[in-house]
This record gives sequence, structure tokens and C-alpha cells, in this order.
Amino acid sequence: MKIISLVGARPQFIKAAMVSRALRPHCQEILVHTGQHYDGNMSQVFFDELELPEPDLFLGVGSGSHAVQTGRMMTGVEEILLKEKPDWLVVYGDTNTTLAGALAAAKLQTPIAHVEAGLRSFQRAMPEEINRVLVDHISTALFCPTQPAVDNLAREGISQGVHIVGDVMADALLHFIQLAPHKTTILADLKLEPGKYALATIHRAANTDDPLRLKAILRAFEEADLPVIFPVHPRTRKVIRDLGIFTNNNVHMIDPVGYLAMLQLEANADCILTDSGGVQKEAYWVGVRCITLRDETEWVETVELGWNKLTGADTASIVAAVRYWRPTTNRTPVYGNGHSAEKISAILLAQS
Repeated sequence: MKIISLVGARPQFIKAAMVSRALRPHCQEILVHTGQHYDGNMSQVFFDELELPEPDLFLGVGSGSHAVQTGRMMTGVEEILLKEKPDWLVVYGDTNTTLAGALAAAKLQTPIAHVEAGLRSFQRAMPEEINRVLVDHISTALFCPTQPAVDNLAREGISQGVHIVGDVMADALLHFIQLAPHKTTILADLKLEPGKYALATIHRAANTDDPLRLKAILRAFEEADLPVIFPVHPRTRKVIRDLGIFTNNNVHMIDPVGYLAMLQLEANADCILTDSGGVQKEAYWVGVRCITLRDETEWVETVELGWNKLTGADTASIVAAVRYWRPTTNRTPVYGNGHSAEKISAILLAQS
């Protein structure tokens, strides 16, 4: 059995690390990296830390508009599919890499397995929402992390090939969280005391492409009662620079960090401020309150269980959440038991 796994962005490297580990003893896997994330801190460090095999093929697509980037990826993936003729193409999440791979495979009638299927923000203005909806509707096997994801697909008329398997990012966190304190010195490097800082990430276009929203969020960071450690996505850093935004000494902008360093920063923060879906889940898993800088989230369970608060980009709401809001409920297990990748592997192998 031959499987092509397609990755291109930071969260996909984490997910693929776990699924590849489950697949490789049983089949031939060809790992293809589109190059959507190409900065060393956003790409190579993850291969090094997560014991993810080096990509067998690298498309080197790089940056560009959604159309340019997606088109280049489709061309590259199509050539690989025609040459390799795999039994499955595995795609992850909701990026342009995900969409490009799925579209190329669908045209060639190559079966598509979508890991992290069924998520919905119900905001079609989000590029990620368009990607995930389209990919779900052309996939053969849909691996959902939760029952609400399954329900979302059912409302859209998708019931064939749907499997609830849990979240492969939970697999990764449970595997690597014990290693992080021994493999990274990030807290000492930044002179941080556990529980004495906030951790922030911003990368979604709704925040980075709207100057008013971005300025409001950064103003909240400045006014927070805690120092804010802010690993800055290269695209976000460019926007901040181009807008001429200057932050005060409360905001510590640093380069992106590797997965293990990020886990260590998350686990020891007082709170996390983010617009990342993956970081929202990781905050829940490590037991740190999360303030989400969006008006909605796909990971509704974290909100319903009381550990995630949606503030949008409103400065006052963000500052108030940092100062006064605390979870009042116990965390309950969601998103699986750390064996999601094994379930995915078993399902794919059973259909060979």
C-alpha cells in the first residue's frame, strides 16, 4: 500500500509526525512538503524536534496570493500523483496546502483522507473555512476529532466515510510534553518565571490584515498586567512593521519557536492569548486559561467547558479577561485519548 502525506504548514508537521509514525511500519509513505511555511523556525525545526522523517519531495512553493500559492501547489501535487499513483492522499487541516492537494487528487480520482474533518467556524470570510468545507466535500475518508464535527458533516449531507478518531494533536502533546522541560531552555533564556507572564500568538488574516483589529489587540497587550511573550509569525511581523506599529516594554516580540519550546511556554504561562486553533486546544490540555482573539472558534468544546474565552479584538474585553477571568470548572477529557493516529492508520490500512 502506498500513501502520500501532504504537509506545508506548522500545525500539519505536528499532526503528520504522529500519523507517519503509525503508518510507516505497515505501508510505503511518501512525505511531500509544499513549502507553504518555509522559514526555518516555522518548518525545519519541527522536522528536527518531532522525529518527523525528512520530506521525500519538496515543492518549494513559498509565499504568494491564495490563488498563486494554491495553483503552484496543485501543479506540483498533480505531477507527483501521476507518477506515484498512490492508494491514498492524506491531507491535514484547512490550509492552502490542504485544498490544493485535495483538488489535485479529486481530479485524478485518487482517494483523499482528510485529517481534522468537520470543523466549522461558520464564517465564510475566513480562507480556512472555505478550504475545510471544500476538502470535506471531496474527501473519501473524513477523520473527525469530535462528535460536533461529525454532526457538522451530517448537516451538509456527508455521512459516508466519516470516522470519529479524536485529535492527533492530542497524541503529539501527550507524547512530547514530558520531553519539553528536558529539551528546551526557553524559560531560562527569556528569564521567565512560571505563572508570571502571558503568551500570545497572532496569525489569522482577520486580525493581521485589519489594521484596526491588529492595533487594538497590540494595545491590549501593552495594557495587560503581565508581560506578554509574543512569538511573531513572519507575516505578522511584516504587517506590524509596514503599519509602523510600536509596542511598549510590556510586549516582548520574539522569533517563532519550535514545538517543544512552545509547549514549555504554554504550560508555564498564566494565560494564553491567541487566534490559533491548535494553541486553543493545547492551552486546554496543559490546563492554562485561553483568551481567543476571535469572535468565534471551531473548538467550541473549550469554550463550553469554561477554559476558553472569546473576546474578539476588543481592547477592553481582552484586558478585562487577562485581569479578572478565571476558569471555574474542572477540565474533562476531550479530543481523544492519545491514540488517534493509530486509529487513522488502522482505518486506512483496512481499506487497502
